[in-house]
Amino acid sequence: MTDAGDAAIWVLADPRAGTAAQPLGIAERLGLPFATIPLRWGALARIPWPVPTLAGVEAGARLAIRPPWPRLVFSAGRRSAPVARWLGRRGARLVHAMRPGFGAAEFNLLVVGRHDSPRQAGNLFPILGACHRMSPAALAAARAEWAELGALPGPRVALLLGGAVRGEGLDPGLAADLARQAAAMGGSVLATTSRRSGAAAAAAVAAALQGVPHVLHGWGSHGANPYAGFLAWADVVIATGDSVSMLSEALATAAPLFIAETTTAPRHRRLWQSLYDAGQARPLSAGAAPFTRVPLDEAARVATEIKAKGWI
Repeated sequence: MTDAGDAAIWVLADPRAGTAAQPLGIAERLGLPFATIPLRWGALARIPWPVPTLAGVEAGARLAIRPPWPRLVFSAGRRSAPVARWLGRRGARLVHAMRPGFGAAEFNLLVVGRHDSPRQAGNLFPILGACHRMSPAALAAARAEWAELGALPGPRVALLLGGAVRGEGLDPGLAADLARQAAAMGGSVLATTSRRSGAAAAAAVAAALQGVPHVLHGWGSHGANPYAGFLAWADVVIATGDSVSMLSEALATAAPLFIAETTTAPRHRRLWQSLYDAGQARPLSAGAAPFTRVPLDEAARVATEIKAKGWI
């Protein structure tokens, strides 16, 4: 990362971590200096702007968007799209992750998950899942940082629990059942809950894993977050199917991924099916057996495409 005034590459970072991770992940795979431009949204960001504009950016954050202008801009999400297009009018090439809403033809590359059924276009770059920052280098660093996890008996099963986007958290009974399935599949369990899981689900997991070698990290726990370490040391991954980011990050490992089909949302179900069809995941079921798969790094594939086009 470098200062914006010295950088030919900018990453527009949405306040939502999962959205910001997509352009950051691609930029990091390029292996070149880039500047991160933090975006904070004002009230006007809710408007689906059909024109390039900075109107949605909070006034203080707008101060960072100043010349010299970059040659290449990475962005993600509908709110960032008008900002990226505004920079495009100042000579930047634009790489955008997720659907941009208006102005799709103005982007040089649109990186969209196959599960979003993107319309075929010359600038479309379809991927499986979503881009993220869980690179091979990041996983190697996490494996070294969390070396103590290697002392747990194998196979080590990473249990990644999400929850409803809008709701009362993950059902505690379901959380406990998933913990028991994870314990039955391996020698130890590496369990983590998320912001959407809720305290009751975390407590249910803790009770279900009593007597089982495990590490449980609840959302908001004190100390360093071992999430990346869990992925780096996992021999098997079980994840609830409600988070595109979580499933995509799990695919960065070589561990077989089993999806607990915990939502009826059509978009998520399309994601699961795309991963099943590609041999990258299987539905979690009684007696599910580990399978062989190749790690997936779609952000690196996008970076390779950018280099091949000579944009940097």
